[in-house]
Amino acid sequence: MSTPRGDGVKANHSDTGGVKGFPIEGRMLSERERILGMSPEERAWRAQWLKDQVLAPDEPVYNPEYYKQRYNILRRFYRAPLNVLENALRPTLGAEFSYVIRHMISSAAFTMIGIWGAIYYFKYNQSDWTRKSGFKVGISRKKLFPNDPEWPNYETKKDNEYASYGFTNSPI
Repeated sequence: MSTPRGDGVKANHSDTGGVKGFPIEGRMLSERERILGMSPEERAWRAQWLKDQVLAPDEPVYNPEYYKQRYNILRRFYRAPLNVLENALRPTLGAEFSYVIRHMISSAAFTMIGIWGAIYYFKYNQSDWTRKSGFKVGISRKKLFPNDPEWPNYETKKDNEYASYGFTNSPI
């Protein structure tokens, strides 16, 4: 659903979460309607509505029970070190910047763990003639073109060396 934002650009989201919305301002949404005349009840209602739109100075309120309901015990356990770091940085850097730093550190840590895992897997789980599983890692022959100085003299393999997966070099 696309709704106009007021600056002429269309935003691709729903302000009501997919539920059909209704205006709570009534006819007081339009400035012209407000200028034409409001009854004292409507003025009181409008003043109360404007007061209700202002958040308290301590908003948003942190609720520890909400945190416990949102994150299970394991997730709270592995989030604890970065929670301590974020809470230590918050007075100095502010809430948003400390959260960005926390997110960048956790993303970098998970990326490094993934890269290290892939390096470990490819180093110690290569497919050779003794195993049926693992990725087959091979090295391609160097590309040679007719104008290269090594053009006619490229390395060739014997017939029994193709797809041997290390069998010919085995000490067994």
